[in-house]
Amino acid sequence: MHPVQTSLRGKVALVTGANTGIGLVTARELARAGAKVWVACRSQAKAEAAMAEIRAQVPDADLVFLALDLGSLDLTRRAAQHFLASGDPLHLLINNAGLAGFQGTTSDGFEIQFGTNHLGPYLLTRLLLDRVVASAPARIVNVASQGHYKSRGIPFDKLREKTRTVTGFPEYCDSKLANVLFTKALAQRLQATGVTVYSLHPGVVASDIWRRVPQPLRWLAMLFMITNDQGARTTLHCATSPAVADQSGLYYDTLAEKKPSKLARDPALAEELWLRSAQWVGLAA
Repeated sequence: MHPVQTSLRGKVALVTGANTGIGLVTARELARAGAKVWVACRSQAKAEAAMAEIRAQVPDADLVFLALDLGSLDLTRRAAQHFLASGDPLHLLINNAGLAGFQGTTSDGFEIQFGTNHLGPYLLTRLLLDRVVASAPARIVNVASQGHYKSRGIPFDKLREKTRTVTGFPEYCDSKLANVLFTKALAQRLQATGVTVYSLHPGVVASDIWRRVPQPLRWLAMLFMITNDQGARTTLHCATSPAVADQSGLYYDTLAEKKPSKLARDPALAEELWLRSAQWVGLAA
């Protein structure tokens, strides 16, 4: 049985990080269900290889490459402009792309995981939001992580510095907390628009996100991880299931709603993150 039970004919989806891992599976299954899918990632060569892989399984897949580098606010703006210029509606925005275990800063000077995992997707979503609302009923799905439970909060005074820890894992957890908080704040702003918003933990997936973890630790850890196909199921559930069509702002794990961390349920923290993020990317709050 395929994970998408609803026809998506006439629908348009944009999936970030769709060239590999659970993003690739997500794009494939949305295309299989009939959606036109924008494959958004940095490398055109990798995107074309991924699209060829999808078409091998879904011969009539309607796929379009979108150059997107979430680690650059300028390049994220350029990607949004390119999509908007196409005139396409946008029924499904899947903020899937992310990285873990990296060191350094983005081109704009933000800690690299916070900048790439939260700030880039925040900007992309804000720039595409009017189109999403005009396409309603529509959904926005933010792929977070159970790592958000380990975050001690958003270190606002440290976000303009390079990665502080050796593993980068605490910074990754903070960025995933930001994903859940962003979902909450966005859902508040989209009440009565016909657009619903979801965050989720995909499972611990054996994907490229772990490529910076040193061997042999990576090989050993990946033995206990789930497959990309399994990992994409909760994303696809949030994106397409009629069962969650009227839910918004919630967090999901293994195809079911789950209570996020106490910090992730703090409306004041969600609002502060929204306001600061708007200021950082140069948008009105």
